[in-house]
Amino acid sequence: MTTPGGDPAQQHDAFHPHLRDLKATAPDSPLRMRLHHIRTEDVDPGTAQTEGMRRFAAISGQSVGSERLWMGQTHVAPDTASANHHHGESETAIFVVRGHPEFVFAEERDGRVEEVRLRTRPGDYIFVPPFVPHREENPDPDDEAVVVIARSTQEAIVVNLPELYVLEPGE
Repeated sequence: MTTPGGDPAQQHDAFHPHLRDLKATAPDSPLRMRLHHIRTEDVDPGTAQTEGMRRFAAISGQSVGSERLWMGQTHVAPDTASANHHHGESETAIFVVRGHPEFVFAEERDGRVEEVRLRTRPGDYIFVPPFVPHREENPDPDDEAVVVIARSTQEAIVVNLPELYVLEPGE
């Protein structure tokens, strides 16, 4: 929808009046001026990886010009656990598509560090705060687990770790 009357070049989206001149917000970025369709067969395995899982990028700065979002999918083979890792400054949202993956992190309880295991099923969501060490496990002996991931950074940040640990306040 555009505002009525006047020079068509000066018209703007009436629902977004702060975007008076869309061209000024992205002068040289044709990627930022259109919608993008990424087909399942076109997701990119050339993204940050962790042993025991396969990540595929769909939405990223490289693929579509996103500036504050990365989205893709992760596959964990049957009876497999990923290596321990965190995602740096990224907030990570996970949606379980297939299987019953388990998400494991360390938490201090009564002065002892214990592994906490979140058991999921299709349709569940998981939120991973920045820098929190974790791993994904697929205990199913027969079926692959598949999740969709969205991150608050343009590209996938993956820091692989030798072990899980509890973040200290202020870390």
